[in-house]
Amino acid sequence: MTSLTLELTAPPTPRIDLAALTPDRLAGRSADAIRRLPLWVGNEEARLGDLFTVTAGDTDDILIRGDSDRLDGIGTGMGHGRIRVEGRAGAYLGRQQRGGTISVSGDTGPFAGSGMTGGSIEIGGNAGDFLGAAIPGERRGMRGGRIQVRGNAGDRVGDHQRRGLILIGGDAGDYCGSRLVAGTIVVLGRTGANLGFAMRRGTLLLTSQPRLPPTFNPNGTQEPGFLALLTRELAGLSGPFAQLQARGIRVHRWLGDLGYGGQGEVLVWT
Repeated sequence: MTSLTLELTAPPTPRIDLAALTPDRLAGRSADAIRRLPLWVGNEEARLGDLFTVTAGDTDDILIRGDSDRLDGIGTGMGHGRIRVEGRAGAYLGRQQRGGTISVSGDTGPFAGSGMTGGSIEIGGNAGDFLGAAIPGERRGMRGGRIQVRGNAGDRVGDHQRRGLILIGGDAGDYCGSRLVAGTIVVLGRTGANLGFAMRRGTLLLTSQPRLPPTFNPNGTQEPGFLALLTRELAGLSGPFAQLQARGIRVHRWLGDLGYGGQGEVLVWT
């Protein structure tokens, strides 16, 4: 069966909240019922059919066509199925996602994957600030699942992250891994200032030497066994992450943040 297709009819000026459009919430609805669904557009309500052209299809496979960074909340809380976005997406992509797959061909806004506990997010372009991080007022960011970014990511990647895997094919901004509690962040490009600030545990895995804060101590050159398992798993992905197995498992290791227990680790391939 073909995908349920939603095509934006015109570039929006106010932001559109698409949190209601997940396979879970649309299951069993006809195309006409979907067209009548209310959406928040700024601080006003509108019918989905007034904003999108709806083509009937499988509600477990949703295709959104509309190159706009004002489409917020795509995939919020979804537990199964697939959402594909042709173009850009706005803020809060995959917030509190529990399962299923979200893929975006372009860039995404801030807080993608915030609070997610399962499933996967694939971003073909760049990701905004606070990727996989906690939103203001919360103390837990990403707690499971996988986020894959082909391009760059902004500041505060994985802030308050507790579990899960974040893969960044390009550069990451300042405070990458800040307040990290657990989980793994892999960056194939460069990283900004204050890497691992206030991290308690978890792993930052890099391909180039970062500028580390003085609260990180060198711990020698090692060959951690988990790295062989991780790169073997990543070999099944597309893009540069599939080639990491060829790097081997020999890394330089630093421990920190010493001001917060010093049990986190920064690993840099030799």
